[in-house]
Amino acid sequence: MTGISNIMAGRISRRAVLASGAAGLAVSLISTRAYAAAKVIRISTPGPDSEWQSKGLQAFKAALESSMPGAFDVQIHYNGTLFAQGSEIEAMQRGNLEVGMISPSDVAELIPEYSIFTTGYLFRDNAHLDAVYDGDIGKEFKEKIASTQQIQVLKSQYLGTRHVILRQPRTVNVPDDLKGVKLRMPGSAAWQFLGNALGASATPLAFEEVYLAMQTGTIDGLENPLPDAISSKFYEVSKQVVLTGHQVANTFFTFSKPFWDGLSDDEKKAVMAAAEASKKANDDGVLATEKDGKAFFEAHGNTVTTPDVAAFRKHVLDAFVSSDFAKSWPAGLFDRINAA
Repeated sequence: MTGISNIMAGRISRRAVLASGAAGLAVSLISTRAYAAAKVIRISTPGPDSEWQSKGLQAFKAALESSMPGAFDVQIHYNGTLFAQGSEIEAMQRGNLEVGMISPSDVAELIPEYSIFTTGYLFRDNAHLDAVYDGDIGKEFKEKIASTQQIQVLKSQYLGTRHVILRQPRTVNVPDDLKGVKLRMPGSAAWQFLGNALGASATPLAFEEVYLAMQTGTIDGLENPLPDAISSKFYEVSKQVVLTGHQVANTFFTFSKPFWDGLSDDEKKAVMAAAEASKKANDDGVLATEKDGKAFFEAHGNTVTTPDVAAFRKHVLDAFVSSDFAKSWPAGLFDRINAA
């Protein structure tokens, strides 16, 4: 009897092992299929993982994973390591990138009439930005970009109000006081024009190269929202902040339109909700950091000065309104933006 019992036990044991192995294989196959079915969303951003825009992207990923577990594989690439700043639109058009954080100047390079959104002193504050891009003007803007560039704009996000940050202190009260200052600006024509309109000598340079350029004196300064400047530690290589407030800046959370069109209605709903979560995390963080920005820079050895902002505003607006850019602006759009 003992021998028969041992034989039976052995058979049962082998069956259990086989059953366990089959179950494990089934789980593995299900897991593999779920992973294979996940839609990859590659996101490129020029900033470090510590800046608020990046934290907003992290909030996007978390919200999407919570609402649709396993449906998407969100991959965030920081510091321009996947695509350099300004090249995201082309990458999305080629199908090499699903999400890009793009600026109004990136759009203006492709649709000249929208250079109006690169104008200095155009927006009053963050609320004005949202009123424009969430309203009728924004609807027209998004539809045109989608139809002509195959880029789907989901949300505008607040980057902060841009100021001039200098490597060495100097007296700056009016635009002429920046004459000869090599001021780093992104490379597009609209950005270069803005830098020159401020009175400086605009110098194109990739964002990832700014810290070293400030450290070595290759450039004399940059212009940036204070939250971005803090996250990138520019206060370590600067001595003065000039509160020009020359642009209330934003970026657009955008998708490659073919990828967006390939999503189901439920997926689009989840992605849009996640984009809203991203905007809230970003905007709330930027606004909070801006409140303490002046004190932060002063605590880190920078002098913070306020110039004649009215003189800067007049100089910059006059330059844009009389420029070739303005010739392509849609009739009445400037007034519609002001009235929003």
